[in-house]
Amino acid sequence: MSTPTPANTQPVATAAAQDAAKPSNFLRQIIEKDLEQGTYATRRWAGSPGDAAHHAAGQPDPAKIRTRFPPEPNGYLHVGHAKSICLNFGLARDYGGVCHLRFDDTNPEKEDQEYVNSIIDAVKWLGFDWAQPGNNQPYQASDYFDFMYRAAEYLIEAGHAYVDEQTAEQMRVNRGDFGKPGVDSPYRSRTPAENLARFREMRDGRHEDGSMVLRAKIDMASPNINMRDPAIYRIRRATHHNTGDKWCIYPMYTFAHPIEDALEQITHSICTLEFEDQRPFYDWLMERLIEGGLLAAPAPRQYEFARLNLTYVITSKRKLAQLVYDHKVSGWDDPRMPTIVGLRRRGYTPAALQMFAERIGVTKSDSWIDYGTLEGCLREDLEAKAHRGMAVINPVKLVLTNWDEVMGAGHLEPCSLPALPHPPEGTESPVRHFTIGKEVWIEREDFEEVPPKGYKRLFPGNKVRLKGGYVIECTGCAKDASGQITEVLATVVGGTKSGTPGADSVKVKAAITWVGVADGVQAEVRMYDRLFLDAQPDAGGKDFIESLNPNSLKVVTAIVEPSLANAKPDDKFQFERHGYFVADRVDHRAEKPVFNLAVGLKDSWGK
Repeated sequence: MSTPTPANTQPVATAAAQDAAKPSNFLRQIIEKDLEQGTYATRRWAGSPGDAAHHAAGQPDPAKIRTRFPPEPNGYLHVGHAKSICLNFGLARDYGGVCHLRFDDTNPEKEDQEYVNSIIDAVKWLGFDWAQPGNNQPYQASDYFDFMYRAAEYLIEAGHAYVDEQTAEQMRVNRGDFGKPGVDSPYRSRTPAENLARFREMRDGRHEDGSMVLRAKIDMASPNINMRDPAIYRIRRATHHNTGDKWCIYPMYTFAHPIEDALEQITHSICTLEFEDQRPFYDWLMERLIEGGLLAAPAPRQYEFARLNLTYVITSKRKLAQLVYDHKVSGWDDPRMPTIVGLRRRGYTPAALQMFAERIGVTKSDSWIDYGTLEGCLREDLEAKAHRGMAVINPVKLVLTNWDEVMGAGHLEPCSLPALPHPPEGTESPVRHFTIGKEVWIEREDFEEVPPKGYKRLFPGNKVRLKGGYVIECTGCAKDASGQITEVLATVVGGTKSGTPGADSVKVKAAITWVGVADGVQAEVRMYDRLFLDAQPDAGGKDFIESLNPNSLKVVTAIVEPSLANAKPDDKFQFERHGYFVADRVDHRAEKPVFNLAVGLKDSWGK
């Protein structure tokens, strides 16, 4: 009898053929070897997470591999999580598997439903799904608390765990260090019956928070300090967002995480390098619980890769929270933040972040990725997608003094340009329409009364083309009493409109962007830059606050062409010559447009 194929799986051969161009890495090599050798071919899947007996009653697992993305819901996800999401969901997709979204909610004091909702939204926005036959809900570690407690009791009864009543300081001292072995706890020799009774007293709330912990009994002389009887349960009176006040004891992450993987039949548990020293305990726990018949074999295996270190960025949740709560930024979704909600509001696309994750690759050694790599991926994605438009960021009025004589008093001449210079093959570019009249807005930098050497734009006696419009000749400017230029003056050269037979009759060396006074629209434009001036703002114990960029946000009133007035929140554009912009997803309104600078047209940082 054939088994159903999960919604987000595909045959391995098909995936390999489609993915022939993807660069290999050590994780892909491990997965391919496991598939070739049938390492997990005997696994069964009962349709939901469970213990050994639960899965034994199921069918052969239709997923070739199972990976997982297991965030703790204690903050907003950032660009480093985006890499992990793309990695885990991408590997499952490419090798006919399933990736589980799981909330590692074992720390009730710091977790909140707000973060759960934001994580679900982020994963879906990035283009991934965890749905499989019979279940489209994410998993959560707190649903496994009953099994984790049962596993803890088993370890106690088998002589593999004991209740320790030393103080935290005593345990720290007695754990030893890299040059000195640990010292056995005076409570280590208790009988299983004594330990079980004590553990149940912990469960029943008969002891104070912090007064005792349950520890695994392994080896206090182990060269790996993480194997020196690590704590696996602690007393913590806190209301949990999912289980309420049912528990006053909670499992430690290092105990809970392997169990979560095993209950979900994860094959490849992929995490960052800081968990490498925890792998021996991961394997030890799996061996003990499989020996006891609680978990099914084969066990999941943990593999570590280097976390993302991105220049000009911090990814510590605590430090990001400090930026928010100290009002250094406007919130978690501030477009200068490296959070996924911040990147999204800045104008980043799922395709750009997926491209970035693929481009930087997966390694086992730490390195720094230049922020320009991330920006380059966004440029590459938007180049063919973002509609063009003209915007004047620092406007000064240009008056065509002979317009009424040449074109007629009050005349507005319709103009048009393609919205996409290079539309997809087989399609035509949308056309954007605007008008030119006697007065237009130009960039203040496009006029120089005394031009520097090599300057090709407007100065007295020089001709330029108004892009999509006419050739004009500059005649001078008007100033106020302080000497500030209030208007640039020019004459229009009749018969030179772009797209007409006379367009080439007058040769010019430059074309400048502009917006008509008659149909231009005022817009708030937020010019964002990098949040930090230091490439590694918190490295080596530095105070990252001291390297905040005081010019990371400048707000200006710009004039945009009428096609941009129809923008919807999240719509992305290339403001010609300025960069890529997005209509702000929070503040943008038809009656009050707001655009955020996503990225400039080229990398000019520090140049």
